[in-house]
Amino acid sequence: GGSSGIGAATALELARCGARVILATRSARRGEAAASRIRRETGNNEVLFMHLDLASLRSVRAFASTFLRQEPHLHLLINNAGVSAGGTTEDGFSLPFQVNHLGHFLLTQLLLERLRSCAPSRVVIVASSAHCAGRLHPESLGRPPSGLFSTFQDYCDSKLANVLHARELATREQGTQVTCYAVHPGFVNTSLFRHAPLWLKPLLLPLAWLLFLDASEGAQVVLDCATQEGLEPLSGRYFTDCGPRLPWSAGRDDRLARALWEGSERLVGL
Repeated sequence: GGSSGIGAATALELARCGARVILATRSARRGEAAASRIRRETGNNEVLFMHLDLASLRSVRAFASTFLRQEPHLHLLINNAGVSAGGTTEDGFSLPFQVNHLGHFLLTQLLLERLRSCAPSRVVIVASSAHCAGRLHPESLGRPPSGLFSTFQDYCDSKLANVLHARELATREQGTQVTCYAVHPGFVNTSLFRHAPLWLKPLLLPLAWLLFLDASEGAQVVLDCATQEGLEPLSGRYFTDCGPRLPWSAGRDDRLARALWEGSERLVGL
């Protein structure tokens, strides 16, 4: 998710630090344009585009295979892409839950051995304070919730999954020097709002422009978790721009985190 918004701002700063950066994005046109712009602005030619569509588990597997074949090193994986639109993927899962969680979960698992071999390494998962309204039921993972506000609920559920994914990954990777952090970047004016209902846009868009952070401000806590020294003891924690914070109670439920992990493995075929 590095072609626009928080992902592009994060990639830009990492490139400025001299990192080799892979922009994994769905749109080749936007991905190539973003990589070109970042190379031009930073003078860092080690910024590349690779195609990845998280709404397709087949695409996730193809990306991981290509990446592992071409890139011997992986020290930082930032799971940033997100959608708030409703719909169903080619794999039969709800669009927000697959793009925001299942696709990232599978990608992380497929790249985990490389992260271990390059340790110390980090996984940063861009979550949201919207996890406070999440309600995950292990027996119905991947199916859109019912009700008038089902798309919004689906989005919140996926953000709770992000928080729990980071928590369980940190538990399972203890002793490997792979650490993981869930991040709420703040309320950021990004293209995520293009999926808002038509009736809500006249209210939401002016508020976004007036009150919300811009992408570079939203990227700061992501960058902190990606690069700040000494965060290893806080692996699995939830971060905001004020530092580590307790997530809402469902985001601290270790039994639910394990059930989500096992259910996600089953859904993606691991």
